[in-house]
Amino acid sequence: MGGYGSGRRPTRNAGTVTDMRRLDVRKMKREGSLDDGRSGWWQWRMDGEVVASIGYQVLPGALRLTYNVRDRNGRQESMDYRVGLEWTPCTYGGSRVWFRCPSCDRRVALLYGGKLFACRQCQRLAYDCQREKLDDRATRQADKLRARLGWMPGVLNGGGPKPKWMRWRTFRQLKARHDEQVD
Repeated sequence: MGGYGSGRRPTRNAGTVTDMRRLDVRKMKREGSLDDGRSGWWQWRMDGEVVASIGYQVLPGALRLTYNVRDRNGRQESMDYRVGLEWTPCTYGGSRVWFRCPSCDRRVALLYGGKLFACRQCQRLAYDCQREKLDDRATRQADKLRARLGWMPGVLNGGGPKPKWMRWRTFRQLKARHDEQVD
């Protein structure tokens, strides 16, 4: 139980979260896009050029999304639906806003685009690290440790000196963990 290769296997054609466009309620709140009665466009850019956009309108307790999506045959379909908004109180005052997934009604901070903007579970998306092989994971972990040690990325670059102001004990521990990943 719990050994190598155990657990659920992702569905065959499921993508990863980096493959999808996403709406982040925290970013929208920071930029003032969720103020009462506000409407506008949220855009995604690549190399400074707009590649996709979605219209939104803030309603009482909800966000109305409007956009066009193409199906596999190239036909455009207009989408127009509401996504619930929920506020929860924070411990030291204020409140935090959340989306309610239009598919499963789960409280989430991110919605991922497809035909319908929905949560990661409803879109059957995985994180990139869940798809990497063991040697890729070891390389990524080693590069994270190398960054903490102030060394150049890439195990072929060899080790380096102890960073100034780092305690020797911390340096030895990080170096030992790095060497574990490299071997």
